[in-house]
Amino acid sequence: MLPSVEAHCPYCGEPIELLVDDSAGDQRYIEDCQVCCRPIVVAVSVDEDGEPRVDVFAENEA
Repeated sequence: MLPSVEAHCPYCGEPIELLVDDSAGDQRYIEDCQVCCRPIVVAVSVDEDGEPRVDVFAENEA
């Protein structure tokens, strides 16, 4: 089961839930906001304890 992480959309500010594949290591991809449908750049990294860290950016800020 993929872990879920809550983030806030950089456009509308609404909380969104992201499912993160932490087995793939560090990654960067684009996912549409579940509320306003704008493209969000999602940057996933895994810390030394194996916990995923997620940062989200507006498409033109990444």
